[in-house]
Amino acid sequence: MILGVGTDLCDIRRLERILKRFAGRFTERVYAQSERKTAEARARPANAYAQRYAAKEACAKALGTGFSGGVFWRDLVVENLPSGQPVMRLGGGARVRLDALTPAGMEARVDLSLSDEYPLAQAVVIISAVPAA
Repeated sequence: MILGVGTDLCDIRRLERILKRFAGRFTERVYAQSERKTAEARARPANAYAQRYAAKEACAKALGTGFSGGVFWRDLVVENLPSGQPVMRLGGGARVRLDALTPAGMEARVDLSLSDEYPLAQAVVIISAVPAA
């Protein structure tokens, strides 16, 4: 059963300007250390930051809260499996909201898809409930 769907587009050029102007202050406020490390290791860090920014926005939409109700930017962390597949890890207020959305006897699954084609980065998040193992 689908609990929420969110999508977002992010203009990579906008992130390039923000990174130039506010660099560390912006990235430390919005991204977890692991996300910063991943983005900075890429050939085009702004593209990676934009993808993760879009993913956080999309996930906040799928949760139905946006960035309110105790959901903060760093509660939503994009990681990659060894295969390269992106996954969203939720903590803090985002985890509380996810748990509240999930029906009894079910567990939440958060699917994430990322893409970029300069000058845009896109993310789609689908939150679903599946029977508990």
